[in-house]
Amino acid sequence: MSSPNPNSAITDRTVVRDRRRVVFSSYLGTTIEFYDFLLYATASAVVFGPVFFSGLDPWAGTVAAYGTFAAGYLARPLGGVIFGHFGDKLGRKKLLVLSMLIMGLASTAIGLVPGPELIGSWGAVLLVLLRVIQGIAIGGEWGGAALMALEHADPKSRGFAASFTNAGAPTGSVLGLLVMSAFSAMPQEAFLAWGWRIPFLLSFVLLLVGLYVRSRVAESPVFQNAMARLDDKAARDKDARRSAPLLQVLHRPGLLVAIILAATSAFALQTLLSTFAISYTVSLGLPQSQVMLAFAGAGVISIGTTLLMGRLSDRLGRKPLMIAGNVLFILVLVPVFALPSSGNLALVFLAFTLGIVTQTVLYGPMAAFIAERFGTGSRYTGASLGYQIATLLGAGFTPIVLANLYGGSGQSTTPVIIYLGAIALMSLITVSCMPESKDRSLTEAPALASDPAADTVVPTF
Repeated sequence: MSSPNPNSAITDRTVVRDRRRVVFSSYLGTTIEFYDFLLYATASAVVFGPVFFSGLDPWAGTVAAYGTFAAGYLARPLGGVIFGHFGDKLGRKKLLVLSMLIMGLASTAIGLVPGPELIGSWGAVLLVLLRVIQGIAIGGEWGGAALMALEHADPKSRGFAASFTNAGAPTGSVLGLLVMSAFSAMPQEAFLAWGWRIPFLLSFVLLLVGLYVRSRVAESPVFQNAMARLDDKAARDKDARRSAPLLQVLHRPGLLVAIILAATSAFALQTLLSTFAISYTVSLGLPQSQVMLAFAGAGVISIGTTLLMGRLSDRLGRKPLMIAGNVLFILVLVPVFALPSSGNLALVFLAFTLGIVTQTVLYGPMAAFIAERFGTGSRYTGASLGYQIATLLGAGFTPIVLANLYGGSGQSTTPVIIYLGAIALMSLITVSCMPESKDRSLTEAPALASDPAADTVVPTF
């Protein structure tokens, strides 16, 4: 009878500890970065219009503020390509530290942008520039954080581990809303003069915390093993070389397009709730601070449901949940707009909760759903690019489109509902045509230039 190996037990505990540390780091990092990024979304809905575009009609000022919001989404795919390239070449950890540093400094600088009374229209220009920098930083953040959690995880719990990355988004959003709503309760004149700046300046404190935690995690073992295999093959075969990660991804454009279309609806619903729905509900007469707190309360619930959906995806698969989420998206659109018109804060909270929980059915499994479809040598680039282009299409332009549809139709929500329903239907059809990914191995070697097909899984259209 063999006795237990104490060294094996110690190794197992070390692995578990490292996995937990990485998952916490991914969660905390995305919480901080989405606090910064989505804080801007809230500010664009309630601050930037009257502060930087005060000479315009109120709804026109809102549309202009949403334009600066969209600039960050335009920059996110660029960030995905830049950070993805070096993350696939040099490792995940280094690029994650850099993305957090850039985001934190840009967000702090937003809180220091002078008002138009001092520099005129240059204030709006600086907002756009800093928003673009934010977009580049977060374009690299999500892919790296998701991959670190995914590639450290036990194969049977990859969906749950990766969902902590996505749970950071509602956590950051809630944190930003709570901080912003606390300051928005100030007298309106003081809030617009200086109160809105404090939440952005607090980003520097969060940055210091995040950098400390992220610096203590280990590099992805899947990436390290893949690079060791690649080096070994290159040593044996002088002609062996790995093509650029972006070229590997573009060898299978159908996969990239499918991922983008499949993920778009989740971001359209997320942005509907975090921007347009807040402005819409406030315009019906409810106090701004109360509406923001109602949304924050619903956001707290969504943190748990995001993790729950990630866990369920390890049992049921990513695909069934993504299908169910899009069906629910279509079904909740009418109540999400009808309930706020009651003027009852409890029903407003119910509307936000219905919308946000539905979004988590899509968002919980999404990190694994996307990342599992690429090989190690291009996973950072492919996952980041697919995810970030989906955010651009689903979230970047959505506030402007919805505001114009609503204003151009005499403030009717019908065109808004039809537009969002069409996006959900498009994603539903796309997901239905894609294969399941939860049982796919992550340990294959990165593709070489001589074997481009080894790095992708093509959707079954």
